[in-house]
Amino acid sequence: MQPIETALITGASSGIGRALADALAAPGVTLHLSGRDVARLEATVRGCEAKGATVHPSTVDVRDAAAMARWIGQAGRLDLVIANAGIAAGNQGGEAETDEQTRAIFATNLDGALNTMLPAIDIMARQPADARGVRGRIAAIASIAAFIALPNASAYSASKAALDRWTMARAPSAARVGVQLSSVCPGYVRSAITARNRFPMPGFMEADRAAALILRGIAAGQTRIVFPRWLGLAARAGGLLPPRLLGRLVHRD
Repeated sequence: MQPIETALITGASSGIGRALADALAAPGVTLHLSGRDVARLEATVRGCEAKGATVHPSTVDVRDAAAMARWIGQAGRLDLVIANAGIAAGNQGGEAETDEQTRAIFATNLDGALNTMLPAIDIMARQPADARGVRGRIAAIASIAAFIALPNASAYSASKAALDRWTMARAPSAARVGVQLSSVCPGYVRSAITARNRFPMPGFMEADRAAALILRGIAAGQTRIVFPRWLGLAARAGGLLPPRLLGRLVHRD
């Protein structure tokens, strides 16, 4: 993969998004970063600028399709776009997501990602191609939760599953116009979301390690990037269990 000179990342104020911005930051690199928390986004900007990058921050709402299209459209040439913004209810034990939480999760995790990826595909398809015929790369941050219908995180699992499947299904047609799509399915990574968890998190990983794996997978042209792999396999196996049995296992004391 040719060096990334321009990248756009949503949800860059913390967690994986912040780690990705930090990993990409270097002299000559331009970063377009968005985030909901102004103070945390400013901290990300300062860190990236200290490494020599030029940073254009924004608090644009990923749920606003028109605003996202404008923001992405004014960024100029984009080598890499990462649809990272996502939320979870943070409910513990057997507490189900409320109706309000369910709609908010889908609006951010699925609609927000599509509001990022769709205009990016259109813009990248008109950019000059590199020596390998690639005009741009786009990664969607889904989750290993996409592989299993978690009863205590039904909207989160479903929104990530829809994002993963859409990205995988759209990848061949995007590739025909020179745009590489990657669905990223990480396990438990240090972030504002996992900070609320009060249960064991197998395979827990620091965000900088996750960012390195993501960027390596994108550079290799992987359509789906899953880590830790063993946890992905375990989630797939769990997804084959009868729903009643899975529910008992998830909610056991």
